Amino acid sequence: MKKMLGIFLSMAMAAALVACGSSTPQTTVVTPAAEETKEEAPAEEAKEETEEAEEAEEAAEEAGDDFHIGIVTGSVSQSEDDRRGAEAFQEMYGEDRVTLAIYPDNFTEELETTVQTIVNLSDDPKMKAIIVNQAVPGTTEAFRKIKERRPDILCIAGESHEDLPEIGSAADLVCNNDFVARGYLIIRTAHELGCDTFVHISFPRHMAYETMSRRVAIMKAACEEFGMKFVLETAPDPTSDVGVAGAQAYILEKVPEWVEKYGKNAAYFCTNDAHTEPLLKQLLEYGGYFIEADLPSPLMGYPGALGLDLTEEAGDFEKILAKVESAVVEKGGAGRFGTWAYSYGYTVSAGLAQHAMNVINGESELCDIDDIAKAYEVFSPKAAWNGSNYTNAETGVKADNTFLVYQDTYIMGDPGKYMGSTEVEVPEKYFTTK
Repeated sequence: MKKMLGIFLSMAMAAALVACGSSTPQTTVVTPAAEETKEEAPAEEAKEETEEAEEAEEAAEEAGDDFHIGIVTGSVSQSEDDRRGAEAFQEMYGEDRVTLAIYPDNFTEELETTVQTIVNLSDDPKMKAIIVNQAVPGTTEAFRKIKERRPDILCIAGESHEDLPEIGSAADLVCNNDFVARGYLIIRTAHELGCDTFVHISFPRHMAYETMSRRVAIMKAACEEFGMKFVLETAPDPTSDVGVAGAQAYILEKVPEWVEKYGKNAAYFCTNDAHTEPLLKQLLEYGGYFIEADLPSPLMGYPGALGLDLTEEAGDFEKILAKVESAVVEKGGAGRFGTWAYSYGYTVSAGLAQHAMNVINGESELCDIDDIAKAYEVFSPKAAWNGSNYTNAETGVKADNTFLVYQDTYIMGDPGKYMGSTEVEVPEKYFTTK
C-alpha cells in the first residue's frame, strides 16, 4: 500500500508541471513485468489492488492541492494596480495558500533587498510558483537562485523591466504588455482622435530598457507615417533622490508649459506609474489628450486626479470604469481620455497566479497563449485581448516562453467607445523597428 501510494504521488507531482511548448499527450506505461503479475493475480487480489490504487490516486489528488503560490509586487504608492490584483487573488484562495511580498520602492538602489525578497519565498517547502509583477531589475538573478535550490518552483515574470531574452533565460514564463503593437496602435488612435502631436515623457533609466526604447522608435516611426509631430520630454525618475513626491511635483509644474508649447491637440504618454496621476490632473485642467497609460487601467492615475473614492466599487471594474468615465465627462474630458476597461497590472498579478495554479493542477499548459488568456479572462471577463510571442529584433527569432499581450483601448465619453485596437493589423515592419 505504501509503495503504491508513493508511486501515485510521484506520478501526480510529475504531471503537475507542463513544459513550455510541449503538446505531447501523457500516457501511462505498463511494463511487461507488471502485465504478467496482473494476469497471475487472483480476482480478489486484483479487486483489492484496484481499490488501493483508487485510494492512492485520491491521496495524490489531495496532496496536489496542498501547494502555495507567492506573488511579489511593488507598493501601493508605486504600483497600486499590481498590488490590488495580488490581494484579490489572495482573497480568492486564502492567505494560507497565497503569500504576498513587496519589493522596495527604490529597487534600483536596493537591488540585494529586491533579490532577497523574491528568493525568500522559496524557503516555503510548499511553494510551487512565484510570480513577480512588475519584474524589476534583480528578478532574473532571483529566479536563477531559486532554480538552483528549488527547480520545482515555477518562476513567472509579469511586465519585465529587464531585457526579455535575459529574463526569459531564467524564467519559466514571461508576459509583458505588447510594446511593439501598442507603439503603433497608440499613435494610430491619437491620429484618429485628431491629434497632431505626440509627447513622450520618460527618463534615462526607462529608456535603457529594450521594451521602452523599441516602443519609442516605433512611436516615432508611426508619427511619421500619420504626419504627426513626435516630441521627447524628460522628467525626474521617482526612484532617484527626488523620490515620488518630487517627480510628481515636476509633472504638475511642467504640464501647463507643455500644453502652451504643443497645443491642445497634443496627446501625452508617460512611462512611469507615479507620473500618471499628476499628468492626468493637469491635462484635465489645461487641455490635451491621453490615450492610455503605460500599464493601462481605470485605476491608474484617474481616481487621484479626479478626487474619486472608489471604496464601494472596489474589485468591480465595470462600476469603476463607469464612475471614472462620468467624472472625466463632467470635467470636460469626453473623447480625450482613454484606458483599458480592466486594469492591466491587476489582471497580470491575479491572472498569472491563476495560470500558475491551473498549470500545477494539470488544467493548462504553461506556454500556451490560449491558456494564459483563459486565466486573464477570469479577472477581465468582457475584455478583448490580442498578442503574440516576443520576437527578438536582432535575430528575428520568436521566444517560446515570452508573450506580448494587449487589450482594446476604450476612449471615455458620452457614450464612450472601444477603438477596435485588437482587430487592427499592425504593419509587419514595426516588429523589427528598433
